[in-house]
Amino acid sequence: MTYHLVKFESARKPKPLKKYCPPPVKLRRRVQTYKLAPNRTLTSSLVELGGPPHNKTLELNLVGLLFSSPLNRQLVPTSLTSPLPRSKPIDCSLKLHRLFVNPAYLASKDHHADGKAILNYHLTRSPAITKSTLPPPPHNAPPKLASLYFPEDVAPETVLQTAETTYPWLLAPGAKFVAKPDQLIKRRGKSGLLALNKTWEDAKQWVLERAGKPVKVETVTGTLRQFLVEPFVPHKQEEEYYVNIHSLREGDWILFTHEGGVDVGDVDAKAKKILIPVDLKETISREVIGQLLTSLRLLRYPSNEEIAATLLSDVPKFVHNVLVDFINRLYAVYVDCQFTYLEINPLVVVPNADATSASVHFLDLAAKIDQTAEFECGAKWAIARGPVALGVSTAGSGGKVDVDAGPPLEFPAPFGRELSKEEAYIAALDAKTGASLKLTVLNADGRIWTLVAGGGASVVYADAIAAAGFGEELANYGEYSGAPTETQTYHYARTVIDLLLRAPAREEGKVLFIGGGIANFTNVASTFKGVIRALREVAPQLIDHKTKIWVRRAGPNYQEGLKNLKAAGDELKLDIKVYGPEMGVAEIVPVALLGATTKIKEYGEV
Repeated sequence: MTYHLVKFESARKPKPLKKYCPPPVKLRRRVQTYKLAPNRTLTSSLVELGGPPHNKTLELNLVGLLFSSPLNRQLVPTSLTSPLPRSKPIDCSLKLHRLFVNPAYLASKDHHADGKAILNYHLTRSPAITKSTLPPPPHNAPPKLASLYFPEDVAPETVLQTAETTYPWLLAPGAKFVAKPDQLIKRRGKSGLLALNKTWEDAKQWVLERAGKPVKVETVTGTLRQFLVEPFVPHKQEEEYYVNIHSLREGDWILFTHEGGVDVGDVDAKAKKILIPVDLKETISREVIGQLLTSLRLLRYPSNEEIAATLLSDVPKFVHNVLVDFINRLYAVYVDCQFTYLEINPLVVVPNADATSASVHFLDLAAKIDQTAEFECGAKWAIARGPVALGVSTAGSGGKVDVDAGPPLEFPAPFGRELSKEEAYIAALDAKTGASLKLTVLNADGRIWTLVAGGGASVVYADAIAAAGFGEELANYGEYSGAPTETQTYHYARTVIDLLLRAPAREEGKVLFIGGGIANFTNVASTFKGVIRALREVAPQLIDHKTKIWVRRAGPNYQEGLKNLKAAGDELKLDIKVYGPEMGVAEIVPVALLGATTKIKEYGEV
């Protein structure tokens, strides 16, 4: 993203600031102040920026530039004070490396096999950040990753027979393999969920003994259904390293330690670290700007020598070039494919026969990838996991291939947290619309249910319910937003209400919050038509379950929506209370759950 900040010329005003934001990235406006000598101040928004026709001195104080985007970024304040010649135009361009994250955006973990496939494919394809001292490598060969899924309705033996057809390298004579679950499980080795140096027959038997069986990992119990089998790489303990890249507000941290493997220990305490700052910039153009590099303190990507000196001081020097090249390429993939966390442990570096170079193998990988970057990186994620990239036939891969020559990336639920049919149904609806439809069942037997519009409001309601002492009774967490249609809202509401009615009846009754903040563009009247339709279908059952409905909503056409919902509730003889924006989002919770008094009248009351 490039910001053409100013262009000064003695006889003309500077051009306005040009701003480009991709549509999915939301901009939070902040006022920006330019101090102009002598004693003149210009304040304007980011969208329209003016300036003086000419000034000898300009101080740019870049503060308050905040963006909401899928990555955790903020522009670090930078100042510039320098005399500017009046006779020569200045063209100043700053390129932001990354941006600030809105907490509502969450990174999602991907399968171990998916992460490896993306990394293997793009290591030689992502744009290089710095020049390598090694000759350009050929593209990596397809990775040998046998991803095995064991559904409930298919015999495990059938899955393994199909795998032998899809991945013929499993039958190679004398081949040895590693087998492990691929379900976002940490510390598999210490949990006895890692089979090393096994023949295919032994690996098959090991998988068969565990496929479809429940297992407890630390405090979480889940069913093992997804496994990964890949070739075993012989190596020594001292050839195991650890590398980690993760994103924080100040930038991307690269961590490296020469002691990798199962017993890596406290990485944060022992690892060498290097920071790639958030305000990484390219060289500013023109000679005059070149004179200001010192005062701007431009931050750049570290050189190969700096990476080696900072991260690889405990590593044999003959592998420095190989590791520096790998770290550079790894970071390029991290940025290009929108990772937010990437950990390789162990990273195995096997020296060649004469110890002049080495080969690099990423044996175990944990990654988080930004789900909101799918519009930008979906094709990159897909092609890396397609049949051609993986070296398998389309038929063998189940034919699940889209126009991007690969399957869409799936973001699995955490281990022990398999999606229920209702959650999977809402997730499928969400995938087919530009709106947002989210549902997580926390306690299927709970008595407090929420039908909330907006991610922020859903957090407020959940917090308020917990603060009132009813956290254990909170049955679900979710939201609908982004202007869903009446039909989409109906399906969402009906799903939540069906879950409410399936929960055991309670003597004290149940509570349904239909709420939200003040919508900015969602048509409240339209979405409430979907809610009313769902309520009409099950009104008698809601009465039988002694369900009390509490409504608080505002936004476009909220008056019509609240009026219609109140009228429908009265018609259906539901126990319903309806409030507008006069009632606070969190204030309605203690009124509903604790019997707190309020002076705010229901909508429509005089």
